[in-house]
Amino acid sequence: VKYLLSVFLLLQLFFACSNKSDSSKEVYTHTNDLIKETSPYLLQHAHNPVDWKAWNPETLELAKKENKLIVISVGYSACHWCHVMEKESFENDSVAKIMNANFINIKVDREERPDVDQVYMQAVQLLTGSGGWPLNCIALPDGRPIFGGTYFEKDQWIKILKDVSDLYNKDPDKAISYAEQLTKGVKEIDLITLNETPKVFNQQDLSNSIDAWKSQFDTVYGGAIGTEKFPLPNNLSFLWRYGIQNNDIEVQNHVTHTLTKMAYGGIYDQIGGGFSRYTVDESWHIPHFEKMLYDNAQLVSLYANAYVVTKNELYKKIVVETLQCIERDFLDESGAFYSALDADSENEKGELEEGAFYVWNEAELKAELGDDFEIFKTYYNINFNGLWENDNYVFYRTKSDEEVAEIANLTEIELQEKLKRWKAQLLKLRNKRKSPRIDDKALTSWNALMLKAYTDAYRVFKNPHYLEMALKNATFIKETQFRDDGGLNRVYINEASSINGYAEDYAVTIEAFISLYQVTLNEKWLSSAKDLMTYTINHFYDETTGMFYFTSDLDASLISRKMETVDGVIPSSNAVLAQNLFKLSLYYYNDDYEKKAKQMLNNVYKDVLEHPSSYSKWLDLMSNYTNPFYEIAVSGSAAKQKISEFGKFYIPNVIFSGATSDSKLPLLEYKFVTDETYIYVCTKGSCKAPKTEVSEAIQVVEYSLSKFNN
Repeated sequence: VKYLLSVFLLLQLFFACSNKSDSSKEVYTHTNDLIKETSPYLLQHAHNPVDWKAWNPETLELAKKENKLIVISVGYSACHWCHVMEKESFENDSVAKIMNANFINIKVDREERPDVDQVYMQAVQLLTGSGGWPLNCIALPDGRPIFGGTYFEKDQWIKILKDVSDLYNKDPDKAISYAEQLTKGVKEIDLITLNETPKVFNQQDLSNSIDAWKSQFDTVYGGAIGTEKFPLPNNLSFLWRYGIQNNDIEVQNHVTHTLTKMAYGGIYDQIGGGFSRYTVDESWHIPHFEKMLYDNAQLVSLYANAYVVTKNELYKKIVVETLQCIERDFLDESGAFYSALDADSENEKGELEEGAFYVWNEAELKAELGDDFEIFKTYYNINFNGLWENDNYVFYRTKSDEEVAEIANLTEIELQEKLKRWKAQLLKLRNKRKSPRIDDKALTSWNALMLKAYTDAYRVFKNPHYLEMALKNATFIKETQFRDDGGLNRVYINEASSINGYAEDYAVTIEAFISLYQVTLNEKWLSSAKDLMTYTINHFYDETTGMFYFTSDLDASLISRKMETVDGVIPSSNAVLAQNLFKLSLYYYNDDYEKKAKQMLNNVYKDVLEHPSSYSKWLDLMSNYTNPFYEIAVSGSAAKQKISEFGKFYIPNVIFSGATSDSKLPLLEYKFVTDETYIYVCTKGSCKAPKTEVSEAIQVVEYSLSKFNN
């Protein structure tokens, strides 16, 4: 890495930006190969003068045949800075002329091809110490990267293109040497080795790790300390579990403080519901306005689970409004959910502008709200605190409903009635604006996250519509994304399913199907989860390391076959698969699954404890070993009713199974008694005396937890 960093510094000097400007007009009529694609992001670039091609074997072979360097440019449809670089560089004739003459130019949708994105993102991170989108790499004809970065201004990009091309033409050996070193780093960056030393996971190690993590808590605004704020729902979900199970009040307060600040912030669409991807400030005020399905799905689950404990009506409102946003803006008639809403939309001048759809000026609000404006102003900070730019406001709360009601001399019920009316008025007015572009492809893993969100919302709030939506989406995945060979496709768009699924797709779908089984007791979902796990082991599992590759053995090889272990906004595929193996081992009494799950955790154990905020899904799995974990089996005619009653409690250290008749599922076998409904609390198949009431079963779990904690 030190060598690579020194190489990068030399390259930075070599590719120093010139101050020359290019005043050529950006007028060009052209259609490139991307016009054949279905990805909304790729189609956005189909009329660029750059001769873009898609990532496929034919394009890669062409680069080798013509011995040309490759420009690999990765982005996604909702990415603001991707649009900026397109406008500045990729729509410019002079830039296109250089790229077309000297390079094979490949555009990649990072959401369709996360495998390609992973490889070249790691190359850029090795070179620069950071990453992001747009991601722009220059590689040898065989795909090995030489140079990379994120957003470049036009003159900077022109200079880089010329200098890298000159380097390759005049001194190819030096270029190849750079590529060899960088590729070596990419291959080694996340190497996993089999840890054969037996490990007993203990509570003290876990607690020490969380204590170290606490230093990263922002005690003022919530979330992690920093000048930008990402929700990172997986981190908060684990911390909630840890805080509740271990009676850690500091951690509990951190999570609830964060959830409230996010719900008050501009990151949350106060009028239409749903969350943006992140904010550019520390106080959750000014968002980067794109809305991603994966954020909103996980945040629904998080707020629902927080509500179970806190009974905070704000959290319930967030769940309800976010799901309304999803059904209004993301839902396809097939039952699939779209991927994203763009950050940019057309302003009154017909120009793309970030946030134009969402922001308001004072004159608009006064005209629409009339006499209510002063109360609205207080509620949403139509003042210096809420001001963004160009006299526009991003709604931002700093006071509770109780405080505002007192200031306005209203009851809280009266205030809630006004809020409901304000939101309806402004949403109707906003819908007259030009809507943000939508990325209407459906991704299997992101849909599975949304499926789990609906099952969690149904479990907590008992709204039958949520279960209906969950079943509709699960049916979409089952009937559309499953292949005849037992595998999954990743993408659905234009009524067509394509692209072999990645480990992420299998992991999250298995997790969602297990969750759906636990609220429906329909064993077909659990059986499908087990079948998918079998397929995943057959095509992704590496016996040498005991981990799963991100790509199937049926996929074409890249310069490196990666294993994903570090959690991002979406948990790593290996962490989710390990958790799935743990649960399925209990449902099916499968010792091999249990052995695999434990080995996977053991392989990353040291990194997990040293960097807890990057491995929170692994910490969640570790909690299954360091705290008591139970199977609750309900058998009898009232099984569904009893299972539903458990939804009133937050018990993350339990899996549920149930049946209203005889079942061959190992957890339920021989437990059915006619005219009776019994609840069994078990540990690895060993069950205590059956109970008839949910409250009695809860007492067994709570007693065991109390005994453990004491």
